[in-house]
Amino acid sequence: MARYGKFARMLVPAFAIGASLSAWAADEAQEFSSMQMTGVEPVEVQVDLEGAVQRLSKAVQFPTISNQDRSDFDEQAFKDYHQFIVDSYPLVHKTLKREVVGDPRPFSLLYTWEGKDPSLPPAIFMAHQDVVPIAEDSRDQWLVEPFSGAIKDGYIWGRGVLDDKNQIHAILEAAEMKLKEGFQPSRTIMFVFGHDEEVGGPEGAKVAADIIEQRGYDKIAFVLDESAPLTPGIFPGIRDNTALIGIAQKGYVSLELAIHAVGGHSSMPPEESNIVALAKAVTKVEEAQFPFKIHDAVRYQVRFMGPELPEAQQPMYQAVAYGNNDTMTELEQAFIEAMATNPVTRAMLRTTTAVTMFNAGVKDNVLPPAATAVVNFRPMPGDTPEVIIAHVKNVINDERITVRDISASTPATNVADPHGKGYQLLEKTIRQTWGNDLIVSPFFVIGGTDSKHFQSRPFAQDVYTITGIQLESTTEFEGFHGVNERILVEEYGRSIGFFYTLMDNLEAL
Repeated sequence: MARYGKFARMLVPAFAIGASLSAWAADEAQEFSSMQMTGVEPVEVQVDLEGAVQRLSKAVQFPTISNQDRSDFDEQAFKDYHQFIVDSYPLVHKTLKREVVGDPRPFSLLYTWEGKDPSLPPAIFMAHQDVVPIAEDSRDQWLVEPFSGAIKDGYIWGRGVLDDKNQIHAILEAAEMKLKEGFQPSRTIMFVFGHDEEVGGPEGAKVAADIIEQRGYDKIAFVLDESAPLTPGIFPGIRDNTALIGIAQKGYVSLELAIHAVGGHSSMPPEESNIVALAKAVTKVEEAQFPFKIHDAVRYQVRFMGPELPEAQQPMYQAVAYGNNDTMTELEQAFIEAMATNPVTRAMLRTTTAVTMFNAGVKDNVLPPAATAVVNFRPMPGDTPEVIIAHVKNVINDERITVRDISASTPATNVADPHGKGYQLLEKTIRQTWGNDLIVSPFFVIGGTDSKHFQSRPFAQDVYTITGIQLESTTEFEGFHGVNERILVEEYGRSIGFFYTLMDNLEAL
């Protein structure tokens, strides 16, 4: 993810639950009071923190990088990392079925922990093995070597320690602990650890989702994947510690715009060169932004967060929380205008358009015969790849420009139920682990995680995303894809306890 990408990955479609949201609004009689769970008793979990920290430190030392150029792939790094996981968690590998899946490269890990009652819909825990590259011009800004896994000043440092190997190992540490106690879950639990999440997950998580769906499960009861860690001040206007639970995700489409025509010598230029023609087309696309709209995932978020925001703003948030997707009130328009001033919140309300690549020319005195550009879209509900392609062609209106989908396109996902048992179970586990002095709210992921490959399918609508670790401040967020990625040793122990407790709580789902 780009900087703030995974945090920004948060929110999404509403079309699947519009009726239920309206019914909920009626049932609530439009009261606008706090939705926060209260009185949850803390749960203390004893963890072998020293051993767990050493294992995570070692995990970070494997450079399991996902480069955009997929031919640049270090197979040995993944193979060595896989062997390390096998060696580190013997009870997991004695008890659970382990499969290495993926197409064309099989490097994703799928574990199946058979439950006592095969009639119960299974649960899935997700995380990803791959990490983003280290920008060469940023190496001198790192206080430690990026793949050292250094344990220093109370932190574990290194690329992937926050995004997202901490979640892989917290899950495995918790499972190893439960197995040592003789625990067998009532429902089957699966772990899906993808190997190409940072480039969209088409080889790994998508294939795992295909395999699981083909095995005949009518329903997946609960899916948990990474997104935002617990962070104080992560949401504008709320200074309190906040846990944002992703309930939906935007889609992903990248289109290549290209022109292929006659090149030539720069001393005899045509009236319009290929570069200029393509530049005009790209400019038209960027200027023709998709319209703003408020959808159900945003209304859910506002319903949970609005009562925690300044009282003077609450009439606006109440209007959004109980609004109708087919109409727009003055207060809702004011909400859109306020959200549009910030790039993160603006992205929650429309399909975004971003020109990310432009390629043409090889020499200063040669007119190139071809030019290409790439435009990345993050679709809202209803804006399918077909809708976006038609929009782009209509806006450009130039037969010389070809438009081609070059991505593993995914639509906006379904919306998980923030009033269902799965969300309540997750909030309870968060409060058991980190206490009641925090705000918990559903959130719309404006980027995307591997779990989108499940959540966009009918059999797995209750997908939730949160990175189960506490950060000290928003400054620590800069480690996501940035420099000096690190997590607190003490908080890693609490993260293991979170997954341990969650495995217990799943018994009541």
